Amino acid sequence: MLDVAVARARILEKLSPCGLETVSVAHACGRVLAAPVVARLSNPPVSVSSMDGYAVRIDDAQEGATLDIIGEAPAGHPSSLTVKKGQCIRLFTGSQIPAGADTVLIQENMRRDGNAVTLLSGGKAGQFIRKQGQDFQKGETLLPAGKVLTARDIGLAAAAGHVWLTVSRRPRVGILATGDEIVLPGDPAQPDSIVNSGAFMVTAFLRSIGAEAVLLPVARDNVESLSAAIAQADHLDLLVTIGGASVGTYDLVREAFKPHGLNLDFWKIAMRPGRPLMSGQLGKTPMIGLPGNPVAAMVCSVVFVAAAVRTLMGLPQAAELETETAILGADLKENDQRQDFLRSTLRSQPDGQPPIATPFASQDSAQMNILTQSDALIIRAPHAPPQKAGTLCRILHLP
Repeated sequence: MLDVAVARARILEKLSPCGLETVSVAHACGRVLAAPVVARLSNPPVSVSSMDGYAVRIDDAQEGATLDIIGEAPAGHPSSLTVKKGQCIRLFTGSQIPAGADTVLIQENMRRDGNAVTLLSGGKAGQFIRKQGQDFQKGETLLPAGKVLTARDIGLAAAAGHVWLTVSRRPRVGILATGDEIVLPGDPAQPDSIVNSGAFMVTAFLRSIGAEAVLLPVARDNVESLSAAIAQADHLDLLVTIGGASVGTYDLVREAFKPHGLNLDFWKIAMRPGRPLMSGQLGKTPMIGLPGNPVAAMVCSVVFVAAAVRTLMGLPQAAELETETAILGADLKENDQRQDFLRSTLRSQPDGQPPIATPFASQDSAQMNILTQSDALIIRAPHAPPQKAGTLCRILHLP
């Protein structure tokens, strides 16, 4: 059985980014930026007022002075007048600073009488003025390639004058559940039927991390049905199967796919839950075969499939999992030859201390409810010795 890190590395080494596409800035949130965003204009493009008030000369900004109002300049309607000695121009937030003025006095500190104002207090040079390019300058690199775009990034790119952005193409991932016992939610079922929860869960998870995930029709436990499903893999960047990868009489995925160009790399890993994980190529399409158990399918998706999807999106991924330190909340027994991923709750602690990770007493991989209640997975190395509560452990957060 392969070590988890070795299995991750072997999956990832065969993958490469899917390529690039151009999308509108309005639809780029969550996408991976493929080219830097360089400002096409400065922000603000001219010096503007940050408050409602009056543009004046600093030499006139003295308490008790009376100034003539020679005009006003609403935002978007700059004044062509020049402020001279003893004069001012009415401004509003976002108004362009007129020529001759070098400070803004807020209206609360002015008393207006017709077309004149009296200063109730003095001012300082440059106050309440957002200088041209104060936020960023034209030609400045604002966002680097490889960044996953947030809503804030979208606002920045739009402010910088971008209508279109070059991003990595979303990987097209097909999720194929297998098994005669599988039914869709709400369908008539036999007593031993199993709802196709794993496929719905994995599909939702992959969509949440940026994949164009497609839930394929269930393939039944016969070579004909499995072979028919292969026709749907041609347009995919990754095929993820659920079930049928173990050693049972009706676990037929490997045998059914072999005549269609399956090049199998491995199909067992030293992991619990998730030992019957399969990886290979189906023709030109990378393939990952997940265990049929929904809990194991989800854990393996977090550990392996997510890294594969992010690699296809152009995001570098390490073979080693990115884990965090926690404090164990319960005693653990000695581990066997498999690496354990224990569903656990997390309880935060004050003063920046690591959270307390408490594993559920039952780790039965058929218990979806426990998976939903879990915050993280405690990771235990193969052959780990017994461990006492209060000692440090490593955790992997669940999405």
